[in-house]
Amino acid sequence: MKKIFIILAVAVFGLISSCKKSEFAAAYPDPSKISSTTVEKQFAGFLVANQEYVIPNYWNYFVVLRTTILHYTQATGFVNTGNQYVPGAASIDAIWGSYYGFLSQYRELQKVVAATSEADQQLKRIYMIAATIYLYDHTEKNVDLHGDIPFSEAGMLSTNNGNYGGSYPAYDGAATIYAKMLDDLKAMADELNSISVNSVVQNSFKNQDIVNHGSIDMWKKYCNSLRIRMLSRVSGVAAMSARSASEIASILGNSGSYPIVTTNADNIQITIYSQSSLNAQGFRSGLEDWNGNLAGKVMIEHMKANSDPRLRAVFEPGTSAGGVYTGLDPMQNGGDQGTLVNDGKIAFYNRSTLSRNNWFPGLLITAAEVHFFIAEYYLKANNGAAAKTAYENGIKESIKFFYAVRAISNDNTAGALTPTSDGEINTYIASPGVTMVGAGDNALNLIASQKWLHLNVIEPYENWAELRRLKLPALSFLPDNSNALTLPPARWVYPTSETAFNTENYSKVSANDKSTTKIFWDVK
Repeated sequence: MKKIFIILAVAVFGLISSCKKSEFAAAYPDPSKISSTTVEKQFAGFLVANQEYVIPNYWNYFVVLRTTILHYTQATGFVNTGNQYVPGAASIDAIWGSYYGFLSQYRELQKVVAATSEADQQLKRIYMIAATIYLYDHTEKNVDLHGDIPFSEAGMLSTNNGNYGGSYPAYDGAATIYAKMLDDLKAMADELNSISVNSVVQNSFKNQDIVNHGSIDMWKKYCNSLRIRMLSRVSGVAAMSARSASEIASILGNSGSYPIVTTNADNIQITIYSQSSLNAQGFRSGLEDWNGNLAGKVMIEHMKANSDPRLRAVFEPGTSAGGVYTGLDPMQNGGDQGTLVNDGKIAFYNRSTLSRNNWFPGLLITAAEVHFFIAEYYLKANNGAAAKTAYENGIKESIKFFYAVRAISNDNTAGALTPTSDGEINTYIASPGVTMVGAGDNALNLIASQKWLHLNVIEPYENWAELRRLKLPALSFLPDNSNALTLPPARWVYPTSETAFNTENYSKVSANDKSTTKIFWDVK
């Protein structure tokens, strides 16, 4: 079947792909009988619809990320080959199809809610608020990949009663989508402060909510932390910079009204509670197969030079490296790189912490990244002291995160992990290559580098967006002269299904459908 969002919308409930589809079958009826479902069940189906792109999964890591984003960020080391910077059709189709199936689930939720009484809509308002926050998180990622996308009219086939001709959606401008999401998130942040959820709805919401388990406080933190991420993303855009600064200031200045994620205990994530349903078992093959877990030279050298406590938690030395951590040099020719890899000299991601940790959570927003965004905001506001504090808090939360996630691992392939300590962390923060002294470009480079070290392979889509936005840390790539795209792209092109099926609407954006076209926030 062609992966076009219009057609994907037909299978509204059949798009929940997981290893336990049967567990959800009873809850989600045939689309022709959609009227028999409920707000609660549709909400749960919506959250599950894209879980393979939240919880570490084989397809996402091996098919999509291994040859694309993990290369573009040098989060992993890779052997140089021809055409290595061109995202494959399988990667593009997978993300595009998943997002529009997911969006169709949201439209179905809107349809189900609209069919209820006004009183019931108010009674269950929390479902639509939570669903919209979650949708906007993933919409941001899709916009950051492609730029302009179909949004306001997309996923409407069921809503339009199967009218294919009237359901081909126009493209919305990327900046317009961002502006709408920021408007809505701000309104929802205020609404969450006054919302009243009765005990019956609250209990049901808790049972259906696989992200925050019914916690209104955690949905507030998700909403406001997502706002900070998105406001930071557009902070360099002339038309949005003032809004970015004022709204972040409002959030940080009103913690009672606008709480955010500040510690790992508040990380927004899908926590794994049972290996029989949602789990991270696909992480192993997804990251490890075909040497997808190799360490890159720049990351390893930064960690080694500054005695980073994360080094031993995040990486393992090569199998024949005598305990020495060595990253793969992206500027070497493929033959020399291949020899080092085959000889077991190159370090790789720690299997017990990451790829073989079946309890690894599906991360949405982590405390460390929020602190780094705050540090950047204060730096731009010429508040060096506050920037330094936020920056150091980000480092501390990042280090603690990797040790904490190792502690829940069910695997010991990498052997015992020597614990870290406050003393070791403080020594690291005070090291010459890490400590923040003064402001200026070097301070921004420090913030960006620490964010990059933290996001690595655990939040790869955000990592690539931030690397393109800040152009920091500065990374070098060996040009691929065998292809017109000699270096990593600025964006992903649209899938071929768009040219084939959504022809009229695609024609209006086709002039900008190039790998070198920058996303609107990419202004440096």
